[in-house]
Amino acid sequence: MSWKKRKGEDIWNYFHQTTLRSASIDSDNELLMKEYVKMMTDLIVLSFTLALSLFFWIVSLSISAFYGTLQPVSPWRWLLSILVPLTMTARAMKSRSLDRTGALGALMVGFVLTMANYSFFSSLLVFFVTSSRLTRWGGEQKKKLDADYKEGGQRNWVQVFCNGGVPTELALLYMIEVGPGEMPIDFTKQYSASWMCLSLLGALACSNGDTWASEVGPVLSKSKPRLITTWKEVPAGTNGGVTPVGLVASFLGGLAVGGTYFLTQLLLVPDLHMAVPQWPIMLYGGVAGLLGSMLDSFLGAHMQYSGFDASIGKVVSYESPTTRRICGKPILDNNAVNLFSSVIVALVLPGLAWGLWPR
Repeated sequence: MSWKKRKGEDIWNYFHQTTLRSASIDSDNELLMKEYVKMMTDLIVLSFTLALSLFFWIVSLSISAFYGTLQPVSPWRWLLSILVPLTMTARAMKSRSLDRTGALGALMVGFVLTMANYSFFSSLLVFFVTSSRLTRWGGEQKKKLDADYKEGGQRNWVQVFCNGGVPTELALLYMIEVGPGEMPIDFTKQYSASWMCLSLLGALACSNGDTWASEVGPVLSKSKPRLITTWKEVPAGTNGGVTPVGLVASFLGGLAVGGTYFLTQLLLVPDLHMAVPQWPIMLYGGVAGLLGSMLDSFLGAHMQYSGFDASIGKVVSYESPTTRRICGKPILDNNAVNLFSSVIVALVLPGLAWGLWPR
């Protein structure tokens, strides 16, 4: 090899290494800039949240001083009621569990429930986190069964309010009745407030139980679902179809919500040992999840159209020349069925619990 050729290769290697080092430095600088921007954004959001919470606290102090009968809400409660839902919805948007409209709806629902009672928010949180994870689980198998399956299960504002609208309204009524704060379930001392707590818990447990059943059943069940009205075998994905695995999952989904509510009570309610037993909250959540899922299936079997489309080999919710009807009529969609189920459970189940609650 000649000296000139060797020298040319050395110069080329030098420039190549210099370019790589320069590219590496640029990449590091870009990474540092992104971290800096993220840190500054978090600081701005935190500062804005602090200022907003202090503003609301001053307003609540002024209103309580003017009326004389209202208790002002602490600045820490204002801060948590804004910051925690904001953080959770931001993470949900990043993971594509919510779209923009769903994030705005979830922010409002989370704010109201956190302000009213931390047990409300913890129950909402376990519902949202577990349902979002289970929606993604077994996606490939669900695609084969569900013509409307959406990757990631991204929720919009309609789905958020169909599941969170009833709890939000109940949380507002709870604050009107007793004000923001945690309290034990005790029908003898706080009948209406205890009724609202169990009503809200039942609505969330109903939604979670139905979600667990619909997400776990198709993946784990080895047997065909049976229509809840006739008990005949139907194709997987039929509205109103139930399986033993799905029913067990619905009870566990409600139990998860009830257990979270009970645990939050243990941590935050003072002198809980002096109140009536609170452990039935867990059982109540499980029953609400199971009954809510069965009610959802019953309504779906009657008021949601299910047909088997031979052209795609899946159960669909529309009529067409290639579709054979299985059950139901095209009256309600899935969101409306979820809403009606949670409303019925929220209205009926607390009355039954009142008669059976330990005293």
